[in-house]
Amino acid sequence: MASANRLRKTLPLAEVKGLVWMLAGLPSAHLLWAAINNTLGANPIEKLTHVTGYWALTLLIMTLAITPLRKLSGWPWLMQLRRMLGLWAFFYACLHVLTYLILDQFFDWAAIYKDIVKRPYITVGFLAFLLLIPLAVTSSSAMIKRIGGKRWRHLHRLVYVVAVAGVVHYSWLVKKDLSKPLIFATVLALLFAVRLFYWLRQNGPANKQRGQIS
Repeated sequence: MASANRLRKTLPLAEVKGLVWMLAGLPSAHLLWAAINNTLGANPIEKLTHVTGYWALTLLIMTLAITPLRKLSGWPWLMQLRRMLGLWAFFYACLHVLTYLILDQFFDWAAIYKDIVKRPYITVGFLAFLLLIPLAVTSSSAMIKRIGGKRWRHLHRLVYVVAVAGVVHYSWLVKKDLSKPLIFATVLALLFAVRLFYWLRQNGPANKQRGQIS
């Protein structure tokens, strides 16, 4: 605890947030540079789709990792990074969807509808994106105050559904090489396990019994 307090006092939080912001933006900057220089490869649309989807899911998992890491490390300053990472995840998810809508389908809504209905991985992917929208819209402090902290927490539990749907979407998309989706699934399962452990420690039978005795 003492080490956590010393770290909190000495940590340049503004610099850490700036570094995280720049690192999160690097993939999009690299894609823009590659697009300008025509180095996206033989199938640039596929490259854009895969890279933006990969980073949307990566940053979403990182967002979910903040609370378990804070509990395990005792570093409350980590919570200052959660909103930023979540918004970057939404940014890449928007690029991912827009790449599909504009560059792949050219706003052919009939074809898009058929894809959503007939291709399960697209169905799950669109569901994940739609559920992510209210989370991004209500991420500000003003929105938390407007809707109330309790309702905000209930709403933002949808992030777990989004994360699971994102992993399923990725798994069904790649079909053959499941190595990366399995890594995402394993990390997500570990994060759920840590959260379950702390929930049981706080709400389990032993804790309730202590509360009754006191």
